[in-house]
Amino acid sequence: MYTHSNQYKTAGAPAATAKGALVMLHGRGGTASNILSLARELNVASFALYAPQATNDSWYPYSFMAPDEQNEPALDSALQVIGDLVQQIVKDGIPEEKIFFMGFSQGACLTLEYIARNARRFGGAIAFTGGLVGEQLNLANYTGNFDGTPILITTGNPDPHVPLSRVEESVTILQQHKASVTLKVYPGRPHTITQDEIDLANTLILI
Repeated sequence: MYTHSNQYKTAGAPAATAKGALVMLHGRGGTASNILSLARELNVASFALYAPQATNDSWYPYSFMAPDEQNEPALDSALQVIGDLVQQIVKDGIPEEKIFFMGFSQGACLTLEYIARNARRFGGAIAFTGGLVGEQLNLANYTGNFDGTPILITTGNPDPHVPLSRVEESVTILQQHKASVTLKVYPGRPHTITQDEIDLANTLILI
């Protein structure tokens, strides 16, 4: 098992003059540099960009629906990396309500798990194919009030890694904590990010 170091790449606008911050979380086998390249497609020209790098290019070793003990301590370490990064962004001068999150696949699952465990008014979140993490979801993990934070979740159906039933269960929990959630399901879509999803992110979240 492994833990993660606080390694991340930055890009975009300087924090001192940025409109907001976007935390970008790569998927399994991806890299911080790879996910940062997606920023070219997003409405984030005035954002400070932060992309953490997972040890071994993976945030946790098994499926996001594996028994909890199989993904620990890697999952807790990954959540700590995001928490530490959020603290750093605030120190850089960007308040939490202007911090946005975006992830793909494993990074989308981690995005949703972090914000659900730390619900408050954020700028917004984008989960390209993901759901909350765990074999069975422990509702006691999810606390706080999103106060209307906009969240976009997109997924294919069927998806080889993320069952629609878990996505829908995740939406319900986020809504119970007062998030404003948009779910878009694409029948037969492969495990990727499509232009339509990017357009939705730009229209609904990064405005």
